[in-house]
Amino acid sequence: MKFFADTAEIEDIKELAATGLLDGVTTNPSLIAKSGRDFIEVTREICALTDGPVSAEVVALDHATMMKEAEILRKIADNVCIKVPLTIDGLKTCKALTGEGTMVNVTLCFSANQALLAAKAGASFISPFVGRHDDNGFDGMQLISDIRLIYDNYDFGTEILVASVRHGIHVLEAAKIGADVMTAPPAVIKGLFKHILTDKGIEGFLADWAKTGQAIG
Repeated sequence: MKFFADTAEIEDIKELAATGLLDGVTTNPSLIAKSGRDFIEVTREICALTDGPVSAEVVALDHATMMKEAEILRKIADNVCIKVPLTIDGLKTCKALTGEGTMVNVTLCFSANQALLAAKAGASFISPFVGRHDDNGFDGMQLISDIRLIYDNYDFGTEILVASVRHGIHVLEAAKIGADVMTAPPAVIKGLFKHILTDKGIEGFLADWAKTGQAIG
């Protein structure tokens, strides 16, 4: 499963890239606004930090303006992936862009039927929001399972990008289901390293080593 960082914070992306775990980055207007920086400038910097897809989202709601915005965004770098909402105009834009060889991430997916539509429109990625789905009384991971089944039934090439990931259990369940990608805030990704027994093990090793009075090098 690929790991994308859901952030526009450059230092966090640099840190994760250094681990070798980072396969791409997702952004959205809210994340860019939180960074307090210029949209194009931030996106360009992010694209330089990873060879993987970097999702940059259009803000228009009509097809014609989405295409104009996409034209600007995809000139930033070769690894820009245009992010569009799961609407009729969004899928029109998806079809047009993928037909031109541009990666497209269809976002704000909350049903398997929506995911089916996105795949038929040629989406590179579909982004079901599991955390928000859970918040509203639905089962986010069941949604991922349903999409996986449908995509496998018809051999769609669209990758399932699990979004709105809140904790490690979301990551674990997505991997067990066979999702292609998960995107999460850097704090959630860093949290995957942590386990109380790992911490205790390190403490024990260091205590035993200290008793020897030795040093390496």
